[in-house]
Amino acid sequence: MAAALKQVASAVHLEPRRQFAALPYRTTGGLKVLLITSRGTRRWVIPKGWPMKGKSAHASAAREALEEAGVVGHIDKAALGEYVYDKRLKTGQTIPCRVEVFPLKVSAQKRTWPEKEERTFQWFDVDEAAELVEEPALAKLIRKLAKQAATKD
Repeated sequence: MAAALKQVASAVHLEPRRQFAALPYRTTGGLKVLLITSRGTRRWVIPKGWPMKGKSAHASAAREALEEAGVVGHIDKAALGEYVYDKRLKTGQTIPCRVEVFPLKVSAQKRTWPEKEERTFQWFDVDEAAELVEEPALAKLIRKLAKQAATKD
C-alpha cells in the first residue's frame, strides 16, 4: 500500500505546473522580439511566472513583463500557444512547467522596474530570437508571431 501511494505522489509531481508568459514585440523599424536573461542560468527567455490570485492568465503575463522587463503595452487575451520546459528551483530540483504565451505589443519601457538589476534585456530580429531560446516549441511560437504580424499588415 505504501509503495502504491508513493507512485501516486510521484506521478502527481510529474504533471507540469502552469505558468503564463508574455512575448514582448514591437513593429517600429521591423518586427523585433524582446528577450531577457533568466536570473539563475542567464539563458535567453521571455518574461513568465506563476498564476496570480485574482488575475487572468493574460493579465498575469502582462504583470510578469512589467516586473521582469519593464515593458507595458497591449497584451492579447488569447494565447499564441504554449511550450513546456524544466524549471530549476533554488533547491536544484527541476519541475516541468507548461507555459501559455501571450503576445504583448510593447508601447513603452519604464526607466526602472523590480528586476532591472537582475536581468539583461535585448531586442532581437525574429530569427535571431528563435535561435537564442533553448526550447524548440518557444522558437516556433516566436516564428508564429512573425507570421501573424505579417498577415495583419
